Amino acid sequence: MITALGNTREKTMEGLRKNRVCLRPLNLFFHPDPPLVGQTDFKACGSGIPETHGFAAGAAAEAMAENGKKIPDAVVMGITTGGMQETELHLKNNVTDPNAFVLHGLDTVTRHVAKTCGCKGPVFTVSTACSSGAAAIALAAKLIKRGLAKRVLAGGADALCRLTCHGFAALQLIDTNGARPFDAERRGMHLSEGAAVLLLEGGKTPPPGAMAQILGAGLSCDAYHATSPDPAGAGAAMAIRSALADARLYPGDIDYINLHGTGTIANDAAEAMAVNQVFGPVPPLMSSVKGATGHSLAAAGAIEAVICAMAVAEGFVPGTYGMNNPDPKLGIKPEKKPMERPLRTVLSNSFGFGGNNAAILIGDIESKAGQSQSDHKPSPMGVLAGVCLTGAGHTEASLEAFFKNQSCAGLLPADILSENLCAKSVRRLKRLSRMVAALSREAVLSAGITDSVSDIFFGTGWGSLTETNDFLTRLYANQEKLSSPMDFAGSVHNAPAGQAALMLGAKGANMTLTGENDSFEQALAAAWLMGPENQDPFLVLGADEGHSRLSVLFDPSAAMSGSLADGGGGFLLTRASTEILVQPAFAPQTNDLKTGAESLVETLGGPEAISQHFGVIFAGIPAAHADSGLQLIEQFLAIIGTKLPVVYYRKYTGQFASASAAAAGLGFGCMQKGFIPAGTAGTGQVDLGRKGILILNSGKPLTAVEMFRR
Repeated sequence: MITALGNTREKTMEGLRKNRVCLRPLNLFFHPDPPLVGQTDFKACGSGIPETHGFAAGAAAEAMAENGKKIPDAVVMGITTGGMQETELHLKNNVTDPNAFVLHGLDTVTRHVAKTCGCKGPVFTVSTACSSGAAAIALAAKLIKRGLAKRVLAGGADALCRLTCHGFAALQLIDTNGARPFDAERRGMHLSEGAAVLLLEGGKTPPPGAMAQILGAGLSCDAYHATSPDPAGAGAAMAIRSALADARLYPGDIDYINLHGTGTIANDAAEAMAVNQVFGPVPPLMSSVKGATGHSLAAAGAIEAVICAMAVAEGFVPGTYGMNNPDPKLGIKPEKKPMERPLRTVLSNSFGFGGNNAAILIGDIESKAGQSQSDHKPSPMGVLAGVCLTGAGHTEASLEAFFKNQSCAGLLPADILSENLCAKSVRRLKRLSRMVAALSREAVLSAGITDSVSDIFFGTGWGSLTETNDFLTRLYANQEKLSSPMDFAGSVHNAPAGQAALMLGAKGANMTLTGENDSFEQALAAAWLMGPENQDPFLVLGADEGHSRLSVLFDPSAAMSGSLADGGGGFLLTRASTEILVQPAFAPQTNDLKTGAESLVETLGGPEAISQHFGVIFAGIPAAHADSGLQLIEQFLAIIGTKLPVVYYRKYTGQFASASAAAAGLGFGCMQKGFIPAGTAGTGQVDLGRKGILILNSGKPLTAVEMFRR
């Protein structure tokens, strides 16, 4: 761990035992009235990397060093700020060189960690606001339980930046005297920064040196409000109950609850309601550490997971730092002071903007909870509907242009984008949230779904650019004194998925994942691993907006394309077997094109299986990887030995990060019609018969989406 209490796990635990609170005025960047924050003293070795990257790599190095430097098979990190602190300064100074922004993306933090620890496997970046770190751990554990990885490095990291400091202040959620969780006089949180990373390893018996176990996890969504929690605590209670069910435990099995406990009036009240609902009149011991550590956003859930692991390993219950007079209206009594107490099973809660809730159960190393489960590699998912959105319009209009061999690239006018949406419900939504709302609505209507969607998985390369730009523009125009709470709430990467959940009443898991060009594939993989086990419908979408200022600075492919484009697409899915099925595939990361192509062919079952199942390849080559992308596709075709026709889909969708999501919607339309139109693959019409479509994304990393018939 790296926290305001110390730069190592032991230093942080020592601070908790001594009941320390580390608050000091912010001095990382200019602020007209520096707030008290939990600022770290950590300095990354070397230079040239943003603080979030340094925190994440520093925490990962500690975890790796303590575990024999075992190379993980995958890395999963929760991130919300990425390189934002540096980006803010560049935008303030009107820097227009895209090279200055190469470490802006949230996924660059995870990829930096993967590089430093030698991981060549899949990389996932989760961004669900304040529950990001906990949700990342839940996804990492599922990778292991599903048999897709033996060892996974997972955690969360965030650095303080202008966007979050001014944004939470604009929402009036900051206590200038420091957080007082569950206190009768609480007024809000205090922000902090840091990171925590866990090395998770699967096996029938605990590996040497293991200190605790991840027993289960549960995710849910309030589907209530963009920033405020459901006051009834229903979503939080649902996440806790899901975690208990995942671990096959009962409320009475829990010895201690690490409360989310930010110190805000509404969040503490809602969490108390949830605890009372699940645990009744005799709850276990409980406390919140955020009065001591501060609220480190995406890092918080990971930091608290490590604290819980240590609590189990060492028999320690932290105190609720800052709480002097427990609020009698809440009906719970958190522990004021730390104590030594044997613990076997603990619960850690993490709740974020948009009602994104995560609960993790951690047990001692002897626990047998959850071990009787027979998880296995997931089956392909059934497609109920496929949708897309491009510059040509919604799905029908985009398919019409594609079948005429015409480009769909461009920016769809706002009035056409929102034509099927309720004007009242989306009046405050800006472009990306409207895009996701439109895709969600169309998917449900196309499938004729009358029951509510359960879960939503969303991928985006860059998040809500309009809100980010508008927030910072207003902030700088007012000498960094005034900012927009609405733009801040809409700027987080998970805001569009949260709005879709609110519109559809989707109260299951709500996960946002992000990567430069593989965001949609990450979201599809997360759904494959963590989607509902029953036959309830769930959404997997990807989308990115084109922004005249920020797209060309953040996305090198957009900068090279010469004209802006945006869009998205995806699927409404079910675990039931439908006519068309879909599943993701990832190849190990490598700089050798032939090795990468060979690995993907092997992952897909070999040349014979590829030729048997697929009639055409949809290949996406980001402009920034034009040469290597084309070579990779050629290597892939040479290895399979069959000359499958290739549709280069970015020629039609345009250059934006989640173009593969739009291609998925186009591909589903083609499979429904049974052919690929003449000209699109450089040939005449391609009749698919019983064969499917293989969507290859040849950016970094190399990924695939398999669409085939049952």
